[in-house]
This record gives sequence, C-alpha cells and structure tokens, in this order.
Amino acid sequence: MLRRLLSLYGLLFFVFIYAPILLVVVYSFNANTMNMMVWSGFTFDWYRQIFGLPTSITDSTTYVDSSAQLYAAIRTSLTVAFSTSVFATVFGTALALAVARYRFRLAGFYRTLMMVPMIMPDIVLGIALLIFFITIGMNLSILTIIIGQSTFLISYVFVTVSARLAAFDTSVEEASADLGATPMQTFRKVTLPGIAPGILGGWLLAFIISMDDLVITYFVAGTGNTTLPIHIWGMLRRGIKPEINAIATLMLLFTVVIAGVGLYFRSRRTK
Repeated sequence: MLRRLLSLYGLLFFVFIYAPILLVVVYSFNANTMNMMVWSGFTFDWYRQIFGLPTSITDSTTYVDSSAQLYAAIRTSLTVAFSTSVFATVFGTALALAVARYRFRLAGFYRTLMMVPMIMPDIVLGIALLIFFITIGMNLSILTIIIGQSTFLISYVFVTVSARLAAFDTSVEEASADLGATPMQTFRKVTLPGIAPGILGGWLLAFIISMDDLVITYFVAGTGNTTLPIHIWGMLRRGIKPEINAIATLMLLFTVVIAGVGLYFRSRRTK
C-alpha cells in the first residue's frame, strides 16, 4: 500500500513538473492566432516567424516582433553567457582547489560563505548589485551583467568542482611528485585531467543558468543590453503571443542539447 502511494506521489510530482513544459511545446505548433490555448490546427508558422521566413499568418491582430530585436537579444545572451561561464569557471575552480588543498582556520566558514549566493533570493542580490554599481558610479552595461551573474555563478562552479576534488585520489599527485614532477607539471598532467569533468560540468551549468537568468540581469542591465529572457519578459508584458511558445521551446531544446553534450563528454571521460 505504501509503495503504491509513493509511486502515485512520484507520478503526480513528474506530471506537475513536466505537464506545463509539454503544453508549451505542443501549443508552439498551434495555428490559432487569437487564443493560443485553443487548438485550431498544426503549423510551423511561429518558428518560421522567429527565423524571418515567409508564413501564412494574415491575422492583423497578431503582433509580430522584429526578428532583428530577437537576434540582438540572442547575441547579447550568448556573449554574456560565454563570458560569465568562463570567468566563473576560472575563479570557481581556483577557489575550489584552494579550499581543498590548503588547510586554514576559517576553511569551513569560507566554504559556507561560498554557498550564500546560491540560496540568496535573486531579487535581493539584484537590488544589492544595482545599489553597488550606482554607488561606485559604474554605468549599467553588458559588463555589469557579466559581473552581476558571476557573483553567484562562481558558487555553482565551486560546488561542482569541489565535489570532483572530494573524490579525487591525492596519492596520484604524491606519486607524480615522487617521480620528479614539478607542482605545475603535476597540476597540468595529473590534477587538471582528473577534475576536468567537474570543470566542464561547472562551465555548462554556469552557461545554462546565465542564458536563463532574468531577475538579476533585469536589475543590472543597461539600456540597449537586452538579453533573451528580458526580451521575452517584454513580449509578455505587451500580451501573451503565440510565438512566445516557440521561443520557449527553442530555449528548452538548446538547454537539452547543452546538457546532452555535457553528459556525453562525462561518459567518455568515465570510460
């Protein structure tokens, strides 16, 4: 009886999580231009509209966003995500190595402090960063977006790499030193390849989170630095339009592809 209840609970949990996502994907092919939640036929027009291709949409009440604005938002998001993920990976990995390899009195407190940005409400962190940038007289721009996102993405990379370091056999490094390798040689040829899956996982995680971030980016973005989530939010404020489902589906597909690439390289590394 208990097992059946747990199975039912698990089923309801997954339905609650994935049913809305499935509806977004399904209705991204809905031909209804008036009410996106009333199915009236199958079409690829919303995807064609996103890519600037000819469509059969003739309803004058349909609001069509400029493809140029959408592409600009995508370029900004990719630029920010790549820059932020690289920055967060370098510093997050360095911090994880420092905490794992060196013993100091406040190591436990420092590790806990690294977790704070992950559990802090986004709106609190966004307001704090906005006040900080205004206080130091820094103009809001794409640079402030990168700095703002890095403040919490470093924590994600730190946790991911720290988990890999915890399972890493340090005797291999000691054997390398006994064989005459310098600390830099040991790091490049032993330590770095050993924790590479954790570093790659941290980079991919930071990249995906950066692409999806809205709240913090909304506070620290300057004029003309619209990322894709902010662009979608602006579209929603002007009314729910059918092409939003198509954009959300493409973002979901992009996330799944990135996660799949990470799992592929991780499995290869394990073998």
